[in-house]
Amino acid sequence: MNLLQQLSQFTDNEVVRMFLNIVDILLVWYVIYKGLTLIRGTKAVQLLKGIFVIFIIRVATVFFELDTLGWITKQIIDWGFLAIIIIFQPEIRRALEQIGRGKLFSRSSNLKEEQEQDRLVNAMTKSVGYMAKRRIGALVSIEKDTGLTDYIETGIPLQSEISSELMINIFIPNTPLHDGAVIVQKDKIAAAACYLPLSENPFISKELGTRHRAAIGISEVTDAITIVVSEETGGISLTINGDLHRDLSLEEFEVRLRKAWFGDVVETTTPKWNWRGGRKE
Repeated sequence: MNLLQQLSQFTDNEVVRMFLNIVDILLVWYVIYKGLTLIRGTKAVQLLKGIFVIFIIRVATVFFELDTLGWITKQIIDWGFLAIIIIFQPEIRRALEQIGRGKLFSRSSNLKEEQEQDRLVNAMTKSVGYMAKRRIGALVSIEKDTGLTDYIETGIPLQSEISSELMINIFIPNTPLHDGAVIVQKDKIAAAACYLPLSENPFISKELGTRHRAAIGISEVTDAITIVVSEETGGISLTINGDLHRDLSLEEFEVRLRKAWFGDVVETTTPKWNWRGGRKE
């Protein structure tokens, strides 16, 4: 009892109470942040936006005294907790699994060790160099902050370790997976034969074929890094933050890929929208 009384007196101190309140707020924000990282790149993000819209409508109905619409939104909110459990069941299960494994509060998997970064970049560079030399067409999109789950669902799921041998084998002509794009999530090949949105930019040269248009298209709606190997010329291209960098040497490609994937993108003298000088791919 004396120990409990001492603890009670300690927490009643105004300075200590203020400190505990700050810690409480920071912990809540951290839990919210980790929760958002769990659903990032999934359809749950769109559902979360829908819930936010419903709350805005509810506030508007109270302000403008819209009784009927207000009653409907009130019922939706009252039963919303049960609906959220049903709708977000996959994400909740994944969060509980991560808590059980002790991974929820671990460091983000995006902060890979330097050795793992080297392995991923080297594997990608080796495969691109092999395909460029033999003029094997390829299209690879690497997910960053914006989720690519919707595009992954259009292809064949793999969830395989990244290796140059597997990447090359996927794009060998006349194999089941060579058409479409490969999408990389973190350190995995998430899916192959995926469909990417084609750019509708009217200023793109007609010299550029479907692969380049798809690479530009995905870069217009996400922050993904997309690699293109021309089937006709063997040229290596890279789209980063909406910019197309064409006819890169293998060394320049490796440097750009490393900086874009694991660091800040730096500008070089290579023209961003160099439409001319290439042929249809």
